[in-house]
Amino acid sequence: MSQKQMKEAFVSNHNGTSVLEITEGLCLPALCILCRGLLIILSQHLCSSSHTWRTRFFIDFAFLIVPLVTTLTIFASFVLLEYLIVIIFGAVLLYETYCRRTCYARMPVGKILEKFLKISLESEYIPAISCFRVINSAFTAVAILAVDFPLFPRRFAKTELYGTGAMDFGVGAFIFGTAMVCPEVRRKYTKGSRLCYLTKSLYSVWPLVFLGMGRLVIIKSIGYQEHLTEYGVHWNFFFTLIVVKLITSPLLIIFPLNKSWIVAISITVFYQLALDFTPLKRLVLYGSDGSGTRVGLLNANREGIISTLGYVAIHMAGVQTGSYILKKRSHIKDWIKVACYILLTAIGFFISLYIVQVNVEVASRRMANLAFCIWIVASCLILLSSLLLGDIILNFAKFLIKGATVPCSWKLIQSPAANRKHSESLVSEAERKEPTLCLITAMNRNQLIFFLLSNVTTGLVNLLVDTLHSSTLWALFVLNLYMFTNCLVIYVLHLQDKTVKFW
Repeated sequence: MSQKQMKEAFVSNHNGTSVLEITEGLCLPALCILCRGLLIILSQHLCSSSHTWRTRFFIDFAFLIVPLVTTLTIFASFVLLEYLIVIIFGAVLLYETYCRRTCYARMPVGKILEKFLKISLESEYIPAISCFRVINSAFTAVAILAVDFPLFPRRFAKTELYGTGAMDFGVGAFIFGTAMVCPEVRRKYTKGSRLCYLTKSLYSVWPLVFLGMGRLVIIKSIGYQEHLTEYGVHWNFFFTLIVVKLITSPLLIIFPLNKSWIVAISITVFYQLALDFTPLKRLVLYGSDGSGTRVGLLNANREGIISTLGYVAIHMAGVQTGSYILKKRSHIKDWIKVACYILLTAIGFFISLYIVQVNVEVASRRMANLAFCIWIVASCLILLSSLLLGDIILNFAKFLIKGATVPCSWKLIQSPAANRKHSESLVSEAERKEPTLCLITAMNRNQLIFFLLSNVTTGLVNLLVDTLHSSTLWALFVLNLYMFTNCLVIYVLHLQDKTVKFW
């Protein structure tokens, strides 16, 4: 068996893990981001000098990237222990911040909470959405290389037919995260006719065409290992993104944004009915002749082409979520309600997932069926709600320390009814400026470059390193060095105020 065949076999024929195990790991990055913010607040209060870009980069890398690497490798079976450590660390930081507070120092905690709930928030964007997209990008970058090493649990790899794997979540979450900030949700194309809007929207996919074709040519020319049943012979994720965009753009012209959930449910239900009552499922799994043929364009790429319908439904669900979250809100109480509502909705989706998997069909990434779509949306909402709640707790800590600033976090302002004196005590000049020393902001700014860079460096590592026979220590070193290099490049681009775009 050749090296290529051995690597392909190493990442194939896996059945995934439980929904619970994946859900357990989803909230850990939100807690790590909260701890990172609390540490920044406390260090600002204790140290008169500000952090250098190197210090801030190492803090961000330690709290955002290292936990992802360890959770997907050596600590995969000890996630609850990681939770315990992070929660204790965060509680100590929050307690120390409370004890050293410079605002409302003589006021009991009940009164402080009363005043905090009257506070308003000022932000040009929702930090939780940026964090959501960055977490998924970082997770994907770690996973696409870690899966080639023996220390990566095989249950986290992409599933072959049915089941839920951690890497399956990354694909769906990327679609969902992109939809939350798509031009339609941000009202980017507000001028001109609908035809003009549609033309601009469809024109925006040309970089994806270039990237999809480029990846196809490179993979085939160098004989790089492929997981055939993931998308097919020629198809890749860039082509899925193109088709999703081509389908959803007209849909978002026809249907109002706040009715996207109806479109999402309709598509995924009718798609599941087609899988159950037509030969569509047989075509996806076994080809047109029933024996797994790859002859013809449709047979060759049947998984990638047909599963696009499921991803369209996920995209529409993301649009609905984004349009809800991006509504104008100011008071902290409103955002607490939003976080709780999203959390309850996620719980409702998980209950629906259980019912569907028992009575209809188990989740399948290969088909992107009804259960898969429900699982992706539920998991995304859990992560989003945990990020929102974490940012609310972080803002409570900022409320206690005068002049505290945390990159990629909401900015506090007094409610209009409050007096000017207190308003000035809450908002410093530094906080009115966009923070620059932030890995999250840097990755969010150049997400496509980070994704491309991760794919290129993953390929280089696979060509230069015998990943199948690497020891645990060597694999950990390579993974951390790989992520450190990718993050540093993106961070330097951000420091140079560079946003790389192809269109």
